[in-house]
Amino acid sequence: MLDIRLLRDEPDLVRQAMIDLNAEDAPIEDAISLDKRRRQILVEVEALKAERNTGSKQIGLLMREGKREEADNQKIRMGEFGKQIAALESELRQVESDLEWAMLNIPNLPLPDVPVGKDEEENVVTRTVGEIPSFDFDPKPHWEIGENLGILDFERGVKLSGSRFYLLKGLGARLQRVLIAWMLDVHIEQHGYTEVLPPQVVREHCLVGAGNLPKFGDNLYRDIEDDLWLIPTAEVPVTNMYRHEILDAEQLPLKHVAFSSCFRREKMSAGKDTRGIKRGHQFDKVEMVKWTTPENGRAELDSLVDNAEDICRMLEIPYRVVQMCTGDLSFVAAIKFDLEMWAPGCQEWLEVSSCSMFTDFQARRANIRYRPEAKAKPRYVYTLNGSGLALPRVVIAVLENYQQPDGSIVVPEVLRPYMRTDIIR
Repeated sequence: MLDIRLLRDEPDLVRQAMIDLNAEDAPIEDAISLDKRRRQILVEVEALKAERNTGSKQIGLLMREGKREEADNQKIRMGEFGKQIAALESELRQVESDLEWAMLNIPNLPLPDVPVGKDEEENVVTRTVGEIPSFDFDPKPHWEIGENLGILDFERGVKLSGSRFYLLKGLGARLQRVLIAWMLDVHIEQHGYTEVLPPQVVREHCLVGAGNLPKFGDNLYRDIEDDLWLIPTAEVPVTNMYRHEILDAEQLPLKHVAFSSCFRREKMSAGKDTRGIKRGHQFDKVEMVKWTTPENGRAELDSLVDNAEDICRMLEIPYRVVQMCTGDLSFVAAIKFDLEMWAPGCQEWLEVSSCSMFTDFQARRANIRYRPEAKAKPRYVYTLNGSGLALPRVVIAVLENYQQPDGSIVVPEVLRPYMRTDIIR
């Protein structure tokens, strides 16, 4: 959530940001108008209460002086003040509710160094690492590789759960499990994160705090009876671990890593990415989440990106880092970098991580603060998160980059102690 003072003091800056974000439908003018009316009501209520207090004191004085008729008239006047105050306070509650709704539907502002662009076509590739592999045979896409090896079963996945679901079997299931365990170990042992295993259903306020609601409710799975929501990413429960808490500056940065399944009711276009396991309604992901002070936010973002890159480097798979332009930023991100692995069978770059800094946008929604020093006024933390990495696209990249002419898969060296085999055949 934005600081309301930005809309009061720099409305043109916010309006221009919405244009850059392709978010011109954001209720900026509603929020400005509602905030103005809220402050007007507060002034009016305080003035009426002050006048009522003065008038009430006069009633006692008039009674003591024996001026009962004047006192009765004054009581009638004070009763009218009470009705006016009650009406204004009722309006205030509605205005505050409408203002909160408007503010919850306004996206975060991009940082000044985010490139301005209309859509993903104007994202900026900042670097490419590793060489695109060459094969002395035609590389196959992962769906052919997986089915030929008997490690991917699309037919039974659809039979169980419908379109966009599949089964991993045998060494395919082990490969995904191993990737998760190995990535967690790297982030814990080499990057200094503390592992958490969060619930995979959350209350509504957690999704509001992370920025998924109210904007993206249509993309989420919900149990209406218990009013619980399946998480779209571990970011949601992990970020809200410190909801309504005040942290000590000495605790920061806090760094957690979590594995979870993720559930999304994405509206997928017919014919787009229909083959394989690139896009689905359920997938696994290892997520890194950080809380830090504002002055250290950018350094922690650089570290976050490097932590995600480490996984790509260690798997020895070509990847590139892409900075999102304003038109392709997420609702909550102030700046975002994607990591994309090369998939030679699909012949495309696959996003395996999004690393974002949210400034204090999530912290305001979830009320997460820190105290810079003893007795100092609490300030909002900066939050960050990044995939470290997202499955199953890493599985795709492994299968397609390490495929052999006979259809087998050489297991990446770093995974062999976990896989207990050098080859999938």
